[in-house]
Amino acid sequence: MTFIEFKKQLLDAEISLPKFSKLIKVSEKNIQSYKKKGEVPNTIAVIATCFATMHKQDLDYRATIEALGLEAKIKKGAGFAKKEPKEKKGADVLDGNKAV
Repeated sequence: MTFIEFKKQLLDAEISLPKFSKLIKVSEKNIQSYKKKGEVPNTIAVIATCFATMHKQDLDYRATIEALGLEAKIKKGAGFAKKEPKEKKGADVLDGNKAV
């Protein structure tokens, strides 16, 4: 699905992109990145299409999704976490020189 088709599905579902991303617990920045690619992943396309279809049938998709209790994933990339200082093995450090 193209990003433009995706945005049309969101319009049919009467949900903005920021509210969509918040509802499904995916960062808005992540979803906006698909605009550059021109296409959205299949899972995002399916979700948007289901939301639009449910809305047309007067089904409250928001309550259904909120009931799932989804949680946003937290980045665990290297360089972002606070690191514990490494313990030195074997020798003590005295005045900048290693004791033997």
